[in-house]
Amino acid sequence: MQADHGADGASPQDPATGLSTLEALAAYLAAAFESGDSAQLAEAPAVAAQAEGTTHLAAAAGLPQLELRQAFARGEMSMATTLAIMKVIDLHLPGQAH
Repeated sequence: MQADHGADGASPQDPATGLSTLEALAAYLAAAFESGDSAQLAEAPAVAAQAEGTTHLAAAAGLPQLELRQAFARGEMSMATTLAIMKVIDLHLPGQAH
């Protein structure tokens, strides 16, 4: 059974559709890291690659957007990229004092 897809190919349950801001994407990625669930950790980068918020994340981390999207899609990131992303996530988590 296939899910209904919109004109952009996204399904109504597509988690990337709600990740249009840096804060939303940061919260999503942080939750995946904190869950410790290997399936969720494996899925999170692929979802992030499709999210609009990745544009903001790339800018905040000082990374080329295309390079970050490709790394997310492959699920392979360098340690430097991972650390840059984690710093941005930490700074943009909603409700966190820094």
